[in-house]
Amino acid sequence: MVNEATIWKLFENIFDPEVPVLSILDLGIVREVHVKSKQEVEVVITPTYSGCPAMDVIGMSIRMALLQEGFTQVQVKQVLSPAWTTDWMSESGKQKLKAYGIAPPNHKQLVCTPDAFQEEEAVQCPHCGSYHTQLVSRFGSTACKALYQCNDCQEPFDYFKCH
Repeated sequence: MVNEATIWKLFENIFDPEVPVLSILDLGIVREVHVKSKQEVEVVITPTYSGCPAMDVIGMSIRMALLQEGFTQVQVKQVLSPAWTTDWMSESGKQKLKAYGIAPPNHKQLVCTPDAFQEEEAVQCPHCGSYHTQLVSRFGSTACKALYQCNDCQEPFDYFKCH
């Protein structure tokens, strides 16, 4: 029988379709795993934001991985409360974002205030490391990212918004 620890290990190989260097564990969206019997398992996930289109693909990937392990009754349940936060991301995941060219979220004490995402926010360029960057658009390639440009190397980049 596959145990809960084995299932968590499987999730290391299920990747976010929007940021394919991040596993669903790196994102911190898997909240709970309940093995109910040899055939039945329930997985509880929280989207990075309400209405995230990647959640359907992620849910299907979870189902397929568990079906391959012999589970015939797989339920993937989405919960919105508590709301996902970038605090749930792994430190490894944040480093993977940076290596991929996406600025990882800043620490909450710097940006998660009512004044969040103002142009004076210091977001480090993932390409050259400069903090001499500017906000181009509050929305980047997906709604959970903002578009910035580095004033030093001139490269545009996404910033994974803190929330």
